[in-house]
Amino acid sequence: MLHDLSMRIDPGSTALLGPSGSGKSTILRLLNRLADPDEGVVRMHGEDVRAIDVLALRRRAMLVPQLPAPLPGTVAENVQYGPSLIEREVEVAPLLERAGLDGSYAEREAAQLSVGEQQRVMLARALALEPEVLLLDEPTSALDESARDEIERTLGDLRERISIVLVTHDRAQAERLTTRTVRIDAGAVAA
Repeated sequence: MLHDLSMRIDPGSTALLGPSGSGKSTILRLLNRLADPDEGVVRMHGEDVRAIDVLALRRRAMLVPQLPAPLPGTVAENVQYGPSLIEREVEVAPLLERAGLDGSYAEREAAQLSVGEQQRVMLARALALEPEVLLLDEPTSALDESARDEIERTLGDLRERISIVLVTHDRAQAERLTTRTVRIDAGAVAA
């Protein structure tokens, strides 16, 4: 449970660092309205997020979950899904490449990929909607060292083009991938 929490997340890359159960993932859910606060206000560019259409907000602030959850079908179908809901077409190969996968992955079954590859498909799916912010919830926690390094390289490239809010337990990862770290402990900002 969060309490007495007041912080500003500026454009760029910010890490929310802290132990399990400290409220980091809850903050991500508040930022894109998977949850609403019992008290207080969450604002995006000064506007209460509750005043923004929830689907429009989620296209602006895309959450990439800790564990990949590909939709049934091919990688291309996964990447095209969000844009198809707003009658927009996207080129899949460049999005896959931005997320660290070769365009040849497009016709593969998403469920048959490794966890690391699925995580990159989730990034490509999020990028397909051209969000202002990527909300990343422990994006490398289920990965081996090699897959983690690949995802981190991808995120390092992306942070130059898009704002990132990264939830992590790993201080070294926060230092590698972000320019600002906010330590969350027991539901409040600790540092």
